[in-house]
Amino acid sequence: MKGNTISLKPLNESGKKWIEKTLQLLQVQEYGKGTVRNYSQELTLLFKHYNELSVEELRQEHIEKYLIFIKENHKVGRAKCRSVAQACSYFFKKVMPSDYIVPSNLYPKKQFVLPDIMSEQQVKKLFEAPLNLKEKCVVGLLYGCGLRISEVCNLKITDIDSCNSRIKVVQGKGGKDRFTLLPPSLLENLRQYYLESNRPETYLFTSLQTKRAMHVRSMQLVVNKAMEKAGFESGRLP
Repeated sequence: MKGNTISLKPLNESGKKWIEKTLQLLQVQEYGKGTVRNYSQELTLLFKHYNELSVEELRQEHIEKYLIFIKENHKVGRAKCRSVAQACSYFFKKVMPSDYIVPSNLYPKKQFVLPDIMSEQQVKKLFEAPLNLKEKCVVGLLYGCGLRISEVCNLKITDIDSCNSRIKVVQGKGGKDRFTLLPPSLLENLRQYYLESNRPETYLFTSLQTKRAMHVRSMQLVVNKAMEKAGFESGRLP
Protein backbone atom coordinates (compact mmCIF):
# COMPACT_ATOMS: atom_id res chain seq x y z
CA MET A 1 0.00 0.00 0.00
CA LYS A 2 2.78 2.39 -0.89
CA GLY A 3 1.78 5.98 -1.41
CA ASN A 4 -1.47 5.71 0.55
CA THR A 5 -2.71 7.98 3.31
CA ILE A 6 -1.52 5.60 6.04
CA SER A 7 2.12 5.65 4.93
CA LEU A 8 2.05 9.47 4.97
CA LYS A 9 1.18 9.57 8.66
CA PRO A 10 4.07 10.00 11.12
CA LEU A 11 5.18 7.12 13.33
CA ASN A 12 4.98 8.18 16.97
CA GLU A 13 7.70 7.48 19.54
CA SER A 14 5.92 4.43 20.90
CA GLY A 15 5.70 2.96 17.42
CA LYS A 16 9.37 3.64 16.73
CA LYS A 17 10.37 1.95 19.98
CA TRP A 18 8.38 -1.21 19.30
CA ILE A 19 9.42 -1.46 15.65
CA GLU A 20 13.05 -1.34 16.78
CA LYS A 21 12.41 -4.06 19.37
CA THR A 22 10.64 -6.19 16.77
CA LEU A 23 13.54 -5.91 14.33
CA GLN A 24 16.02 -6.83 17.04
CA LEU A 25 14.09 -9.94 18.06
CA LEU A 26 13.56 -11.07 14.46
CA GLN A 27 17.29 -10.77 13.82
CA VAL A 28 18.20 -12.61 17.01
CA GLN A 29 15.83 -15.43 16.05
CA GLU A 30 17.37 -15.46 12.55
CA TYR A 31 14.17 -14.95 10.57
CA GLY A 32 14.55 -14.58 6.82
CA LYS A 33 15.03 -11.16 5.24
CA GLY A 34 11.61 -11.35 3.58
CA THR A 35 9.86 -12.06 6.87
CA VAL A 36 11.74 -9.26 8.63
CA ARG A 37 10.81 -6.82 5.88
CA ASN A 38 7.14 -7.86 5.76
CA TYR A 39 6.59 -7.83 9.52
CA SER A 40 8.31 -4.46 9.84
CA GLN A 41 6.27 -2.91 7.02
CA GLU A 42 2.92 -4.26 8.23
CA LEU A 43 3.47 -3.21 11.84
CA THR A 44 4.75 0.22 10.79
CA LEU A 45 1.58 0.85 8.75
CA LEU A 46 -0.60 -0.38 11.61
CA PHE A 47 1.12 1.84 14.17
CA LYS A 48 0.96 4.82 11.80
CA HIS A 49 -2.76 4.27 11.30
CA TYR A 50 -3.23 4.57 15.07
CA ASN A 51 -0.56 7.21 15.62
CA GLU A 52 -2.79 8.99 18.13
CA LEU A 53 -2.43 5.93 20.39
CA SER A 54 0.58 4.31 21.98
CA VAL A 55 1.24 0.73 20.89
CA GLU A 56 0.47 -0.42 24.43
CA GLU A 57 -3.10 0.86 24.01
CA LEU A 58 -3.87 -1.26 20.94
CA ARG A 59 -6.40 -4.05 21.36
CA GLN A 60 -7.84 -6.72 19.12
CA GLU A 61 -10.73 -4.46 18.10
CA HIS A 62 -8.20 -1.99 16.69
CA ILE A 63 -6.61 -4.70 14.55
CA GLU A 64 -10.00 -5.85 13.27
CA LYS A 65 -11.06 -2.28 12.42
CA TYR A 66 -7.75 -1.74 10.64
CA LEU A 67 -8.33 -4.82 8.48
CA ILE A 68 -11.83 -3.63 7.61
CA PHE A 69 -10.41 -0.21 6.75
CA ILE A 70 -7.72 -1.46 4.35
CA LYS A 71 -10.15 -3.91 2.73
CA GLU A 72 -12.82 -1.26 2.12
CA ASN A 73 -10.58 1.71 1.33
CA HIS A 74 -7.61 0.07 -0.35
CA LYS A 75 -9.35 -3.00 -1.79
CA VAL A 76 -6.71 -5.39 -0.46
CA GLY A 77 -7.23 -9.14 -0.74
CA ARG A 78 -6.86 -12.11 1.55
CA ALA A 79 -3.08 -12.30 1.09
CA LYS A 80 -2.64 -8.77 2.46
CA CYS A 81 -4.95 -9.49 5.40
CA ARG A 82 -3.00 -12.65 6.11
CA SER A 83 0.26 -10.71 6.05
CA VAL A 84 -1.10 -8.21 8.58
CA ALA A 85 -2.43 -11.03 10.77
CA GLN A 86 0.89 -12.88 10.77
CA ALA A 87 2.79 -9.74 11.71
CA CYS A 88 0.32 -8.99 14.52
CA SER A 89 0.43 -12.57 15.73
CA TYR A 90 4.22 -12.46 16.00
CA PHE A 91 4.28 -9.04 17.65
CA PHE A 92 1.60 -9.70 20.27
CA LYS A 93 2.96 -13.16 21.08
CA LYS A 94 6.72 -12.63 20.99
CA VAL A 95 7.55 -8.94 21.21
CA MET A 96 4.83 -7.46 23.43
CA PRO A 97 2.99 -10.53 24.79
CA SER A 98 -0.77 -10.02 25.09
CA ASP A 99 -3.63 -12.45 25.54
CA TYR A 100 -6.21 -10.78 23.33
CA ILE A 101 -4.81 -11.41 19.86
CA VAL A 102 -6.34 -14.48 18.23
CA PRO A 103 -4.91 -14.94 14.70
CA SER A 104 -7.91 -16.94 13.44
CA ASN A 105 -10.15 -13.97 14.18
CA LEU A 106 -8.09 -11.62 12.05
CA TYR A 107 -8.57 -13.08 8.59
CA PRO A 108 -10.78 -15.68 6.91
CA LYS A 109 -9.10 -19.02 6.40
CA LYS A 110 -9.11 -20.34 2.87
CA GLN A 111 -10.20 -23.95 2.69
CA PHE A 112 -7.74 -26.21 0.95
CA VAL A 113 -8.94 -29.33 -0.82
CA LEU A 114 -6.38 -31.63 -2.40
CA PRO A 115 -7.99 -33.61 -5.22
CA ASP A 116 -7.93 -37.36 -4.59
CA ILE A 117 -8.47 -38.42 -8.20
CA MET A 118 -7.29 -36.67 -11.34
CA SER A 119 -7.79 -37.71 -14.92
CA GLU A 120 -4.83 -38.26 -17.22
CA GLN A 121 -5.55 -34.95 -18.96
CA GLN A 122 -5.74 -33.08 -15.66
CA VAL A 123 -2.44 -34.54 -14.49
CA LYS A 124 -0.87 -33.59 -17.82
CA LYS A 125 -2.21 -30.05 -17.48
CA LEU A 126 -0.76 -29.81 -13.98
CA PHE A 127 2.69 -30.99 -15.05
CA GLU A 128 2.70 -28.62 -18.03
CA ALA A 129 1.89 -25.58 -15.87
CA PRO A 130 4.66 -22.97 -15.32
CA LEU A 131 5.68 -24.33 -11.92
CA ASN A 132 8.82 -23.39 -10.04
CA LEU A 133 11.31 -26.09 -9.08
CA LYS A 134 9.89 -26.72 -5.62
CA GLU A 135 6.35 -27.01 -6.98
CA LYS A 136 7.54 -29.44 -9.67
CA CYS A 137 9.16 -31.64 -7.03
CA VAL A 138 6.15 -31.63 -4.71
CA VAL A 139 3.62 -32.23 -7.49
CA GLY A 140 5.84 -34.98 -8.91
CA LEU A 141 6.01 -36.75 -5.57
CA LEU A 142 2.26 -36.47 -5.04
CA TYR A 143 0.99 -37.36 -8.50
CA GLY A 144 4.01 -39.09 -10.01
CA CYS A 145 4.99 -41.27 -7.05
CA GLY A 146 1.71 -41.48 -5.16
CA LEU A 147 2.96 -40.01 -1.89
CA ARG A 148 0.55 -38.41 0.54
CA ILE A 149 1.16 -34.81 1.49
CA SER A 150 2.33 -35.74 5.01
CA GLU A 151 4.75 -38.24 3.46
CA VAL A 152 6.19 -35.51 1.22
CA CYS A 153 6.73 -33.34 4.30
CA ASN A 154 8.56 -36.15 6.09
CA LEU A 155 10.64 -37.25 3.10
CA LYS A 156 14.28 -37.62 4.15
CA ILE A 157 17.32 -37.42 1.91
CA THR A 158 18.18 -41.00 2.87
CA ASP A 159 14.73 -42.18 1.70
CA ILE A 160 15.62 -41.36 -1.91
CA ASP A 161 17.30 -44.39 -3.50
CA SER A 162 18.66 -42.90 -6.72
CA CYS A 163 20.62 -46.05 -7.64
CA ASN A 164 17.45 -48.14 -7.79
CA SER A 165 15.14 -45.28 -8.87
CA ARG A 166 12.81 -45.64 -5.93
CA ILE A 167 11.68 -43.87 -2.77
CA LYS A 168 11.24 -45.51 0.60
CA VAL A 169 8.12 -44.24 2.35
CA VAL A 170 8.71 -44.75 6.06
CA GLN A 171 5.73 -45.43 8.32
CA GLY A 172 3.16 -44.57 5.68
CA LYS A 173 -0.52 -45.41 5.77
CA GLY A 174 -1.19 -48.15 8.30
CA GLY A 175 2.20 -47.60 9.91
CA LYS A 176 3.95 -49.66 7.22
CA ASP A 177 7.03 -48.91 5.14
CA ARG A 178 6.77 -49.20 1.37
CA PHE A 179 8.71 -48.41 -1.80
CA THR A 180 7.48 -46.39 -4.75
CA LEU A 181 9.06 -45.90 -8.17
CA LEU A 182 10.99 -42.69 -8.84
CA PRO A 183 10.77 -41.40 -12.45
CA PRO A 184 14.13 -40.20 -13.92
CA SER A 185 12.80 -36.71 -14.67
CA LEU A 186 11.65 -36.28 -11.08
CA LEU A 187 14.98 -37.57 -9.76
CA GLU A 188 16.77 -34.83 -11.70
CA ASN A 189 14.41 -32.20 -10.27
CA LEU A 190 14.97 -33.51 -6.74
CA ARG A 191 18.74 -33.39 -7.22
CA GLN A 192 18.58 -29.82 -8.48
CA TYR A 193 16.29 -28.77 -5.62
CA TYR A 194 18.62 -30.40 -3.10
CA LEU A 195 21.59 -28.43 -4.44
CA GLU A 196 19.69 -25.14 -4.67
CA SER A 197 18.40 -25.60 -1.10
CA ASN A 198 21.97 -25.62 0.27
CA ARG A 199 22.03 -29.40 0.68
CA PRO A 200 19.61 -29.93 3.61
CA GLU A 201 20.92 -32.48 6.10
CA THR A 202 17.85 -34.54 6.98
CA TYR A 203 14.54 -33.60 5.37
CA LEU A 204 14.34 -32.54 1.74
CA PHE A 205 11.68 -29.91 2.40
CA THR A 206 12.38 -27.83 5.48
CA SER A 207 11.04 -24.74 7.21
CA LEU A 208 13.21 -21.67 6.68
CA GLN A 209 12.82 -20.70 10.33
CA THR A 210 13.14 -24.01 12.19
CA LYS A 211 15.12 -26.06 9.61
CA ARG A 212 12.82 -28.96 10.51
CA ALA A 213 10.45 -30.88 8.26
CA MET A 214 8.02 -28.59 6.47
CA HIS A 215 4.59 -28.39 8.11
CA VAL A 216 1.67 -29.98 6.29
CA ARG A 217 -0.18 -26.66 6.10
CA SER A 218 2.83 -24.98 4.49
CA MET A 219 3.10 -27.83 2.01
CA GLN A 220 -0.60 -27.49 1.21
CA LEU A 221 0.02 -23.87 0.27
CA VAL A 222 2.75 -24.97 -2.16
CA VAL A 223 0.35 -27.42 -3.79
CA ASN A 224 -2.44 -24.87 -3.79
CA LYS A 225 -0.24 -22.43 -5.70
CA ALA A 226 0.69 -25.10 -8.23
CA MET A 227 -2.97 -26.02 -8.75
CA GLU A 228 -3.88 -22.38 -9.30
CA LYS A 229 -1.10 -22.02 -11.90
CA ALA A 230 -2.62 -24.99 -13.71
CA GLY A 231 -6.05 -23.36 -13.65
CA PHE A 232 -7.51 -25.42 -10.80
CA GLU A 233 -8.89 -22.75 -8.48
CA SER A 234 -8.03 -23.21 -4.78
CA GLY A 235 -6.90 -26.77 -5.35
CA ARG A 236 -10.29 -27.83 -6.70
CA LEU A 237 -10.70 -29.54 -10.02
CA PRO A 238 -13.03 -27.93 -12.59
